[in-house]
Amino acid sequence: MSLKHAILTLLETEEGSGYDLLKRFKARLGFFWNASHQQIYSQLKTLHSDGLIDCTLEPQKGKPDRKVYQMTQAGHDALIEWLENPVKVDKVNDAFLVKLYAGHLLDKPKLKAELAEHKEIHQRMLGTFLTLEQQYLALSETKKRPFELPYLTLRRGILGEQAWLEWAKEVEAFLN
Repeated sequence: MSLKHAILTLLETEEGSGYDLLKRFKARLGFFWNASHQQIYSQLKTLHSDGLIDCTLEPQKGKPDRKVYQMTQAGHDALIEWLENPVKVDKVNDAFLVKLYAGHLLDKPKLKAELAEHKEIHQRMLGTFLTLEQQYLALSETKKRPFELPYLTLRRGILGEQAWLEWAKEVEAFLN
């Protein structure tokens, strides 16, 4: 997947300024796709110059005009074309796994300390995901409908964090 498709996905349902898109990106896609502020703004310029999105200017008092982006028909077509084609399975780039692989060169207490830090991060992420799941499950059936497929991405996140934490127990037991 490219950042281009992530932004088009967000614009498919709702127009927005670069700032709006950055906030939505972090809140909706940021759990499984990373992009910096600069990358998003750079991609918006490219998408606009490629005719995949359009931009209207909204005047603001005492500030520069606000650029609000909307998807064009060409953008919609590009998104549909991407959605209809299979994507490659992503490989994991996990620096901690490389460190563990070479862990025989480190003292076990150092590895255990870093593992503990990673466990805390994964536990917090799992807590965030479980909170989001409860919010979704509390919705009426009608309000759930537009979020059914995003909910499946949330479930993947929950299962991934739970699996990581189970694996960490095995590593911890070995290191002890």
